Amino acid sequence: MNDGRYARMTTEMPERNTIPRRERLIVALDVPNAEEAKRLVMTLGDAVSFYKIGLELFTAGGYFEVLEWLVKRGNKVFVDLKFFDVPETVRAAVRGLRNRGVTFATVHGNQAMLEAAGRDKGELQILAVTVLTSLDRGDLDDLGFDCDVERLVLSRARRALEAGCAGVISSGLEAPALKRELGSRLLVVTPGIRPVDNRPADDQKRTVDVAQAFGNGADYIVVGRPIRQASDPRAAAESIQKTIAAIFPD
Repeated sequence: MNDGRYARMTTEMPERNTIPRRERLIVALDVPNAEEAKRLVMTLGDAVSFYKIGLELFTAGGYFEVLEWLVKRGNKVFVDLKFFDVPETVRAAVRGLRNRGVTFATVHGNQAMLEAAGRDKGELQILAVTVLTSLDRGDLDDLGFDCDVERLVLSRARRALEAGCAGVISSGLEAPALKRELGSRLLVVTPGIRPVDNRPADDQKRTVDVAQAFGNGADYIVVGRPIRQASDPRAAAESIQKTIAAIFPD
C-alpha cells in the first residue's frame, strides 16, 4: 500500500480514548416495525445515543423514516445492511446514504466491493464484515474456508485497511489479534455481546461479555437482545454504560 495513502488513513482514525464513552454502546433496533423501534428508543432515553438499524427493519418498512427520526433526535446511526453485490451497485448504494447523517455502514464483500464503497462514501465510515459471530469453525468448513477463524478475520481486516475502510465488524474473540497486528489503524466494532452465558437457543456462537470485549480491544460494542428482551431495557442499558464508564473513566 502507498505510504502517503496509509498515512492519510491512519490520521483519519480517532484515538481509542477520544471516542465519547456513552457512544461506545450501540443498540441494535432489530424489531418488527418502525413503531416498535421508536418505542424502544423512547424507553431507553438518554441511556443510549447510538443505534444500529438492519435487515429486519429494512424489510418491514419504515427504515428511512426511523433513520431520519433518529438523526433529527441527535442520535448516531449505524446502517447495517451488509452490502454485497457487484462493485458499481455497492458504490451506488453507499452513495445513496450520503448526506443522511449516517455514521457507519457495513459492506460484506471482496476487495473490489470495499474499494467501490470507499469511492463515494463522503463522510460515511465503512465497516467491513470479517466473520459473522453466528459462525464457528464447523460453519467455516461448510463454507469452504480452509483456515482458522482468526487467520480469516486478520486477512479480511488487512484487506479492509487497504481498501480505506474505517473499521471492521469482528467478534471480541478475534479483537486481540486485530489490535496486536493492526493497532489503532482500524476501528473494531464487536457484536454478539452477551452479559450472561448464552442460552441454548441463542444463534450467536462466538460471544464475549462487555468487559471482555473492551479488554480485548473493541472500540464499540453492539448489543441487541440482552437489552431489548430485558424486563427493564433502560436499566439493562445503564448497567452496560456503568461497566463502560469503569473501563474508560473521564
